This record gives sequence, structure tokens and C-alpha cells, in this order.
Amino acid sequence: MRFADRVAIVSGAGSGIGLAVARRLASEGARIVMADRSPDKAQAQIEGLKEAGAPDVLVAACDVADEVQVQGACQAAMDRWGRLDVVVNNAGMMTFIPIADLTSADWNRVLGVDLMGAVHFTREAFRRMKPGGAIVNIASVHAVMTSPLVAPYAAAKAALLSLTRSAAIEGKEKGIRVNAVLPGAVDTPMLWENPNLKSGAEKLHPSDVGKPEDIAAAVAFLAAEEAAFVTGAALNVDGGRLARL
Repeated sequence: MRFADRVAIVSGAGSGIGLAVARRLASEGARIVMADRSPDKAQAQIEGLKEAGAPDVLVAACDVADEVQVQGACQAAMDRWGRLDVVVNNAGMMTFIPIADLTSADWNRVLGVDLMGAVHFTREAFRRMKPGGAIVNIASVHAVMTSPLVAPYAAAKAALLSLTRSAAIEGKEKGIRVNAVLPGAVDTPMLWENPNLKSGAEKLHPSDVGKPEDIAAAVAFLAAEEAAFVTGAALNVDGGRLARL
């Protein structure tokens, strides 16, 4: 198993893509830290992850915008298992507000989760990981091509790609790889709650909608030793959607 004896933190692991990633890494032998701002939701998934193959699972209450809570989640992994091998920065949020109506608080709220959460986890990982560690950032096709009403989200995801490149450069001398996955439309509540879809302003063909497990498979590859020569990469996992835009 690719992640036997390894410890992985997945942010936003209580549902959606985060849960699928946690389950995939668990199925390949990883010990999992579920870092989620709703710990009760994550707690309900512990047995499922153990049944999937995780030797042990820890839930850390964590608002990723709060650097102290991020530090706590990383230290909890070290205290329990003495190591940290994989960090998956998945936690995210999206708002639907015209630029003219966005306040500074609106911007800071989204950037705090979608960008600064990854910043905090990357810093803490760099302080704790040994050579061979891997960080995978969950960005979005919105980092490249976007739609109306989601400016803070698109900006944060574009910045996350830049962070990925910078961290890959600085991580190389530490033996830590950093890569990003750009999901397209994925069958999660976040997708179907999108008011652009509900209003018909944005159309999706069924073939353009992937499964959380599709993203999880890509994350597992980038986090595994078989991707040892891959760092600073941005992998589109979108069913070819960007190729047609």
C-alpha cells in the first residue's frame, strides 16, 4: 500500500472531496487527521475510514483561516504519531456576490479559507515534514477560467496556484513536493447549491460532472512516491472542460 505507515492531514475532510480524499488515502494505509471546522460531522466518518483501511483516525476541530487552529491540527498529528507526511489543502468556500457589492469582510472571509488556510498548513508542514513529504492543494478551474459573481473564490484559487509554485521551489531543498489539482464540476453540495446553475446562467452537461473519487485518485497519485519527480505542477481533473473553453 502506497501510504502504509504514513500520516496524512486532509482539511475539510468531513464531506465532499475532502472525505473522498481521506477515504482514498485510508484505503492505501494512511493514518488520517480529519481537520474540519465541524468536528461532529468528521467524527461520524471515523468508522467508515477505518473500515476503508486507515489504521487510525484523528479528528481535529480546525477553521483553516485560524493559524492557531492549523498549528494545533499539525501538532496533534505529531503528538499522536510522531510524523507528518502528507497535507491535502482541501477546505474551501464560495460566495456569489457581484464585485460592486463585495465588502472587505466578504473578500477576507473567502481569502482566509481558500488561500490563507493553505498558507498556514504549508508553513506548518515545512516546519515538521521530513524529506519525502508531499502537499497537494485543491485549487479549481476557476483559477484559470471563471464565471460571474465568484471573484474572491477565483482570485483565491489563482493565488493558490502561485503559492503551489513558490512552495515547490522552497520545498525542493527540504525534499517536500508541492502540487495542485484543479477540479472542474464535481458532484458535491457546493456544486448544486451554485445559484448560477440554479438560475440557468451556467449550463453543465452531465459528462462535465465528475465524482469526488476522481479528484481523490489524482490527489493520491500526487502524494505518492510514484510522483517523486512531480512538483510545482497543476493537474486539471475536469473531464476536459477547460480544453473546450
